[in-house]
Amino acid sequence: MISSQTIKSSVEELGAITKVDLCVMDLSGDVIATTSDRDFLDISIVISFANSPVDSQVIGDVHLFKILDEGEPAYVLLAKGDSEHAYMVGKIGVSQLQSLIVAYKERYDRNNFFQNLLLDNMLLIDVYNRARKLKIDVNVPRVIILVETSKVQDNSAQELLSSMFGPHSGDYVTAVDENSVILIKTMSKGQNYDEVQKLATTIVDMMNTEAMLNVSVSYGTIVDEIKDLSKSFKEAKMALEVGKIFYAERRVNAYNTLGIGRLIYQLPESLCRIFIDEIFGGKEVPDDLDEETLITIDKFFENNLNVSETSRQLFVHRNTLVYRIEKLEKSSGLDVRKFDDALTFKIALMVINYMKYLENR
Repeated sequence: MISSQTIKSSVEELGAITKVDLCVMDLSGDVIATTSDRDFLDISIVISFANSPVDSQVIGDVHLFKILDEGEPAYVLLAKGDSEHAYMVGKIGVSQLQSLIVAYKERYDRNNFFQNLLLDNMLLIDVYNRARKLKIDVNVPRVIILVETSKVQDNSAQELLSSMFGPHSGDYVTAVDENSVILIKTMSKGQNYDEVQKLATTIVDMMNTEAMLNVSVSYGTIVDEIKDLSKSFKEAKMALEVGKIFYAERRVNAYNTLGIGRLIYQLPESLCRIFIDEIFGGKEVPDDLDEETLITIDKFFENNLNVSETSRQLFVHRNTLVYRIEKLEKSSGLDVRKFDDALTFKIALMVINYMKYLENR
């Protein structure tokens, strides 16, 4: 149902423009919004009118109108004035408020539709039937962009997204839990993942500057039919979780760029432990290494196993870096200067991070 604040804003704006005093009451006679401090009519008269078969009535200098919702009375509008002008203003007010009721119901219905669609709570035939009734195109490319905030039950992220993207452009904003907002973005022909990445980065920047929110953003794959949106949503959720575990430094995580992190995320914990035991066989596990060594190895991997470039960026002598690498080899049994050992060590680090995530969860 339309909010009282929306009714109040509409009535006050119309009253200020037309200079006609207006009042909206519910069917029990309670005032929802008014532009005058004085009572228009006795509540019993309003209730009697609400229960009568007529849609409008004049009592003294007050015009009464019923505001209908799908043919049934929802509110009563009163316009004070004995001129034709007050009557016309009352009719305009009824038309405006009935249009707002329809718009809000449609918005709610679309929100409910997308929530059930993303959560796989609808049969395939219902998806297409409801989409047709809600005038939603079912055969355009779309992608799910997921925005997670650290603040629970904070509506500022959803409000900002709604102001940036609206149904007029084919985009929809909804939510399925307390700390994340979902943007269902309609793509134009020719747009690709580069465009989605730019858009996701823009959302991060806007949330930071406009709403002072630090958010995590992820997105799934682009799908061509509306029935596949739940797939893109699941991918976006996975990208968000995988990003937290393996790519915490990234502002945006895309499902199609998760790489080996996506594979590890789907491994059972028991298999991860077996892998770590087989690789290190009782030797020092990377999780037990000092921070200096881990920073050195991360930078070494970042520079594609280039000793000279890594030593330059770490501001250490080449021999110092080689000493640290050889020290790691003695403790772990892996020489990260060799590609195979470096790959094994990198995967082991990721597996250990995943196991720590499982324990904390």
